[in-house]
Amino acid sequence: MHSYRQDLRLLRDRRFALLLTARTISMLGSSFAPVALAFGILDLPGATSKTLSVVLTAEALPMVLFMLVGGVIADRFPRHRVMMIGEWTNALAFLALAAMLFTGWTPLPALATAAAVSGIAIALLFPALQGIIPEVVPPDRLQAGNALLGLGANSSRIAGAVLGGATVTLVGGAWALAASGLLFAVAGVCISLLRLIPAERSSAKGHSVVKDLREGWREFASRQWLWVVVGQFAIMIMAMQAAHGVLGPSLAKQELGGAPAWTAVLTGEAVGTIVGVAVALRLRPRRPIFVATLLTIPTALPYLLLGLSAPLWSVVAAAVVLGICFDVFGVLWQTTMQREIPAEALSRVSSYDALGSLMFGPIGLMLAGPVAVAIGPKPALIGCAVIVVAISVIAALAPGVRHLKAPEPLASPRS
Repeated sequence: MHSYRQDLRLLRDRRFALLLTARTISMLGSSFAPVALAFGILDLPGATSKTLSVVLTAEALPMVLFMLVGGVIADRFPRHRVMMIGEWTNALAFLALAAMLFTGWTPLPALATAAAVSGIAIALLFPALQGIIPEVVPPDRLQAGNALLGLGANSSRIAGAVLGGATVTLVGGAWALAASGLLFAVAGVCISLLRLIPAERSSAKGHSVVKDLREGWREFASRQWLWVVVGQFAIMIMAMQAAHGVLGPSLAKQELGGAPAWTAVLTGEAVGTIVGVAVALRLRPRRPIFVATLLTIPTALPYLLLGLSAPLWSVVAAAVVLGICFDVFGVLWQTTMQREIPAEALSRVSSYDALGSLMFGPIGLMLAGPVAVAIGPKPALIGCAVIVVAISVIAALAPGVRHLKAPEPLASPRS
């Protein structure tokens, strides 16, 4: 049997503590962004849902396009250095967005360019983060390490949602975007202190990028549970990007009082992720991917309730459920990938995971604005909820998803 006390011993490890600190600060910066960017753009003179769609798409598209390159880079070079560059690039992008809003010089191409730089930075960061965790965390503590990293990130989401919404409401989106940029810069400094010994994966130095990508694809395509769930998330994220990025904020602005209401929904989601950490630390299902996939079904609740004009408190409660389900899903998914995928290919496989999961996200963002104008945000939100439920049920029926088993837990001494 293992205990919370054994899990928390990871915090004594300097390398894990640095990674946790950097990740927590970075997520605090990221959590300012949704409210700051959404309402900062929507408050510009003449801006509409279509304007917000363009800026968010400009961020999402390069993130998807560069994700595979980010995976190759993270498998070739020291992952902490890749993360450091990604954090500092993201800092520059958000400080540039803040400067535009401060000065009032906000041409759409310039806003889209800064957002695109942020997307490229994320494409560097994500594969490197997924690959660096097994370099820092012992194999028998992977699930605990993922959960604790999630706890730091989720705590930041709560603080960032509250502080970001308050900053937007009191002094405007420019200040919130500036705060994001500074936090990303600090996270980069923390990562720069995380000096890891180069791993044996450097043996692939002579490979071409194309060969590296082919090897990563073989690892990805050989596992049904992996590509089925990634396919599920490609459709899910398309619907959820539309709902979370454009339709929800637009409806909040029209009918629920604007940024404070949407901040309450995001805060509810963040609170759910904190609860989800406690569940994820203890939950050890024999079929982790099957359980994780089933947990994606209730994530449709907030969108359904928004579309049905339910009271705000019920939407916030549903967002708590969404947060719990997604946090447990994330820990089970990451831990399974780190156990099942060879370390030298983990960043590339993670980049295929991210590319596949996010590839239709820009389509959702591009369509959300016009659809909201054409039929209204409420029917569109109900449609997003139906898509999430349907694709989750289909994924759960795949044999590879239902049958993959976790390794038998090793007996550990009582402490």
